[in-house]
Amino acid sequence: MFELSLNDIHLGAQAPNKQEAITRVAAALTQAGYAREGYLNGMLQREHQTSTFLGSGIAIPHGTPDTRDQVLKTGVQVFQFPQGIDWGDGQMAYVVIGIAARSDEHLALLRQLTHVLSDEKMADRLATTTDAEELRSVLTGERLPAPFLFDISLMALDIAAEDMMTLKALNAGRLQQAGAVDADFVSDVVSGNPLNLGQGIWLNDATRGNLASAVAVSRPLAAFNLDGQSVALLVTVAMADDQPLTVLNTLGDLVLAGQTERLLTADAPGLLALLSGEAPQQGSQLSAEFVIRNEHGLHARPGTALVNVIKQFDSAVTVTNLDGSGKPANGRSLMKVVALGVQNGHRLRFTADGADAEQALKAIGEAIASGLGEGVA
Repeated sequence: MFELSLNDIHLGAQAPNKQEAITRVAAALTQAGYAREGYLNGMLQREHQTSTFLGSGIAIPHGTPDTRDQVLKTGVQVFQFPQGIDWGDGQMAYVVIGIAARSDEHLALLRQLTHVLSDEKMADRLATTTDAEELRSVLTGERLPAPFLFDISLMALDIAAEDMMTLKALNAGRLQQAGAVDADFVSDVVSGNPLNLGQGIWLNDATRGNLASAVAVSRPLAAFNLDGQSVALLVTVAMADDQPLTVLNTLGDLVLAGQTERLLTADAPGLLALLSGEAPQQGSQLSAEFVIRNEHGLHARPGTALVNVIKQFDSAVTVTNLDGSGKPANGRSLMKVVALGVQNGHRLRFTADGADAEQALKAIGEAIASGLGEGVA
């Protein structure tokens, strides 16, 4: 966690435009002892090169590499602009986080901030709160909603299982290992009878022992019969709040639309995208995988270049870090792309759905190969 005091928080600020907002932030960095006055020029130059707008009303202005000599020590200043600042291209910033970093320290800081602020509801709250301590505690990670545990670590696909008991035990065990359920939940799930949704898809849960919201999935290598009914996939849900409803609603929609075959053939990242509601439900999308060769991965600058390429096309594009959590992200959101934590050598899967999907994937591949404005390592 990075250090952030109430003195670094500025609520209810006003500025007529982006340049004035950045000037105010730079002045605060100087006054706090983080940077010299010349750092302002670097912040304005950076903004001229590429927008520092992350999405969800958040912007992170910071300097260029050639103005790092103006940084005295790493730190941030946080300004809340309740009326919003036009950050260009119709994007409104309500929380502006000015960053001063002496080297590449800001990359880890940026990833932390994007994870903290990736919840759009939380970002909306930060834009209007009148409590500086609330804003500070959210940014430092001290006050965050309980996470929804659903990633490829909670999936067991194409396993050699020929009975429901094995699938129930696998799902319950993974949920318990993740800290989402206790022994009561495991006991109830293992001894209970799952609900048959049809087309080989089954669902189960328990009323006791739900410690956190999570979803586990098991899929046998080959479907088997249970009392004359096909078993091809078991989804086990732990519900501490309503976060799993997205998965349950998406699962129901896929069953009703007769698209369960996609659930039974997708790999783990693809299945995660389907159940998260991030993948189109018509099965018409195209996918391609590329390796990131930028020395520092996808931080703000190359991330912005990537998002800008995606925005040139009408197709919906999701991005999945195959060497990360496997969770898909909206390719049009810089915040969500940077929050993937993509490092040098990581494999990204891009899924595009739309009339220009093929062209979009080709342009994305070319942009990555060229280094996204930075060159490649």
